[in-house]
Amino acid sequence: MTRFSQLFPLLLLAVLAGLTFWLDQAVQQGTKGNATERHDPDYIIDKIVAHRMDANGDVKHTLYAERMTHYPDDDSTHLISPRFVSNASARAPMSITSRTARVSSGGEHVYFETDVRATRAAYADHSEMVMETSFLHVTPDDHIARTDRPVTVTDAHTVARAIGLELNSETRIVKFLSQFKGTYHDPERAAARR
Repeated sequence: MTRFSQLFPLLLLAVLAGLTFWLDQAVQQGTKGNATERHDPDYIIDKIVAHRMDANGDVKHTLYAERMTHYPDDDSTHLISPRFVSNASARAPMSITSRTARVSSGGEHVYFETDVRATRAAYADHSEMVMETSFLHVTPDDHIARTDRPVTVTDAHTVARAIGLELNSETRIVKFLSQFKGTYHDPERAAARR
């Protein structure tokens, strides 16, 4: 019995060392297995302003956001309260705002979500144009904005509603995809009738 009481502390230490080694291995395996599955940010920036330049060094696009969060696993970027301003057109700037947005790896695609509002400034004899929808997929370098959701477009004389739209901000061509309804008000014609 005295021999067992002398060996007991050594046996207890050996069991604890074995449990510690086993627990460490289990944690290490779990960390390695979940590392590729995790979607954790590697950086978060508040109040960001980012410019994209053209070949001449002029500002092509500017992106503002209250918060930008980048995820390294898929190289995506999530934005809170973004405002995108395109100066790429020689005619008039175009700005897009929403509650949130996602930017693809490399910045080729921007997905604006929730309360999306795109505004083209007035130019020459064209009034300001405003487009409202819940989702807008923008490819800035191609000057294309698309949605498959309900959309409303207004300017000084027109209100147009449809399901789905494609807009080329360079050519100013708007294609409504389905269920188009529109009204046109010509103030000169209305005044002539009086």
